[in-house]
Amino acid sequence: MTGYQEIFTDPSYFGQIIVTTNVHIGNYGVNKDETESASIKIAGLVCKQFNEFHSRKRSEGSLKDYFIKDGIVAISDVDTRAIVRYIRDKGAMNCIISSETLDIDVLKEKLKKVPSMAGLELSSKVTTDKAYFMGNPDSKYKVAVTDYGTKTNILRSLVERGCYLQVFPMKASFEEMMKWEPDGFMISNGPGDPSAMKEEVATVKKIINSGVPTFGICLGHQLIAEASGIPTFKLHKGHRGINQPVKNLITGKSEITSQNHGFSVKPEDVAKVSNMEITHMNLNDDTVEGLRYKDKNVFSVQYHPEACPGPFDARYLFDDFISMITKVKASKKPVHA
Repeated sequence: MTGYQEIFTDPSYFGQIIVTTNVHIGNYGVNKDETESASIKIAGLVCKQFNEFHSRKRSEGSLKDYFIKDGIVAISDVDTRAIVRYIRDKGAMNCIISSETLDIDVLKEKLKKVPSMAGLELSSKVTTDKAYFMGNPDSKYKVAVTDYGTKTNILRSLVERGCYLQVFPMKASFEEMMKWEPDGFMISNGPGDPSAMKEEVATVKKIINSGVPTFGICLGHQLIAEASGIPTFKLHKGHRGINQPVKNLITGKSEITSQNHGFSVKPEDVAKVSNMEITHMNLNDDTVEGLRYKDKNVFSVQYHPEACPGPFDARYLFDDFISMITKVKASKKPVHA
């Protein structure tokens, strides 16, 4: 019902054409506080009704002008529910929208040149150019964030919990990040196929073995798996939207989660890593939604605990991360007689 601006600016959606099943898109305009990055990241929009006029006191402009500014194409008056049913049955696929060329055969030829998502590295398209800081320098904790396409609200969620962040470009080395002496690592979300990110997998492996508390989200979860010798695979249609049911296998509780990913971790290979366990499971298809090391301060989830848009059921995971950092910091303090 709401949250379209957060989706359109989420770097995880880079290059994707979004199909929305909610009837009205654009009805409440846009607001600078509801962005997850500095610009729109989607490649296009397919919707039922695109509202050129908006109504909300906090609105700072129309979605139409927002799209025009970033050069994003959209098509409306489409039966999006029929399209979603088709994708559900046939699987995720490439598509094309055109307001210039209307010849179907010409468009099909253009579409053939679009690469498959499998094997595609996209994080380099959305990562920061240079490291930057966020939060209060006098905060209790220092957290290094590997930016593979991080959402702003992941950073906000950490800052709200007393963290001072340094956000590093995806090509930053482990040694460079460790010079800052962080108390924790956040392995961020992002777009693309994790198996295509060999250098980043090697860096994440060093982070895992460093002993520094580490939390991975979405692509970060997949990179932790790859770095642990657990391969990923492309899902038939992926998990999209803000109503994905997940069960926490540790507590037995279920939560409704916000998700956007087209790849998943092979569950049969998790069992081959003796010191790792599955912590969360998708209740729709039994795919792996969470992992943790039994003997290291490392855990990850496939979904988005920061939400935006979405329910806040999983925000406790940020608190778990802070608790882990606190415990490790306390264990390093010298004991005085």
